Amino acid sequence: MEKTLKLQKRHCFFTMFSSAAVIICVCIGVTMNLTTIFDENFDHMGLRTFCMFTVLSNILCAIGMALVFPYTMDGARKHNFHVPKWVIVFLHMGVTSVALTFIISLTILAPFKGFVLIFTGSRLFLHGICPILAIIAFCFFISEKRLGIGDSFYALIPVFIYTCLYFIMVVVIGEENGGWDDFYGFATHLPVWIPLTVVLPLTFGIATVLRLLHNRAYDIRHQREAAAYREIFKDIDLRELVGVMATNLKNKAKGRDIVVPGRVLDIMIENNDGDCTWEEACEIYLKEYLASSKVMDLKKLWI
Repeated sequence: MEKTLKLQKRHCFFTMFSSAAVIICVCIGVTMNLTTIFDENFDHMGLRTFCMFTVLSNILCAIGMALVFPYTMDGARKHNFHVPKWVIVFLHMGVTSVALTFIISLTILAPFKGFVLIFTGSRLFLHGICPILAIIAFCFFISEKRLGIGDSFYALIPVFIYTCLYFIMVVVIGEENGGWDDFYGFATHLPVWIPLTVVLPLTFGIATVLRLLHNRAYDIRHQREAAAYREIFKDIDLRELVGVMATNLKNKAKGRDIVVPGRVLDIMIENNDGDCTWEEACEIYLKEYLASSKVMDLKKLWI
């Protein structure tokens, strides 16, 4: 039983540390931009930095990672780690956005403005380190839910909104009327229709690749866990094991909240040859947990 809990905790901590690394790096990059009053190579510093997709995409990704983080804390504390599907979908949006930033920086901005310029200072974090860390975290460590092809379309939302905003501020309003200058050069150096017709398909392609890598990591982890669980649980009396688990987790519990580890019970039942149902396992767990609670309370009273 301890081995299964260690597998859960290891996955939980990998997710925790990888998401924290992205959040910290985004904070460093954005703070550097906000505190830089003047940069001879870039006009958009200080508060003006928030008009750049690079900054907005990194912030969106950091928010996605921040949504994951509380579930890792809860999983480490209650031995029942899980992340809701909507959080993974939201994170997919953020990671796709920073991946697009990384690819455009690497293939368009760096050859045009210089690699040293694009990948130094705060831009090293926002154009390089943060996107790479986010891609690694999402595709290899935060493999908690499988994503379908329809989820890739959600990843288009931030890019579509920013594309419309950029077109309005640069082309429709224009810098001379209070809009934005064409700091990405999409309208100045290219016909407007090219970026408008290329960006969204490129984004969908990136989202699809990220989704496939994420799903692959999920499948590999799930297969490894299933093999380990099958070896542990196949010949064990599951009802007795659930009772022991409830008692052990109660002894480790630091609060009075009762959390039934439904995901762990589901895995145990799936890899056991017995006839114990998920509902019965939950009832046994709760009964033994409450029984051990009464024993603990009596011990405290006697002491």
